[in-house]
Amino acid sequence: MKKLIVTSVATIALASSAFAGVNAAACAGCHGADFGKKALGKSKIVKDMTHAEIAKALKGYKAGTYGGAMKGVMKGQVAKYSDADLEAFAQTIGK
Repeated sequence: MKKLIVTSVATIALASSAFAGVNAAACAGCHGADFGKKALGKSKIVKDMTHAEIAKALKGYKAGTYGGAMKGVMKGQVAKYSDADLEAFAQTIGK
């Protein structure tokens, strides 16, 4: 029982620290609180993407090497975050 509690607390702490790096509320403004809508009717639905797909997209937007119509908007949204922040965020919200 103690092992289960310790594991649960560690998991919650890890998830919380991952969100601490990226402002998820800013993402939810366009993608929805559950990441289930197309941003401005143009993007992929984030909740259907894998962790690897999200990480690739976020890092690509930051580098200016990824994206279509939303490339400019997303580059500005992710530019301030480190690759580690983006990776942790992707792990937290991806499948």
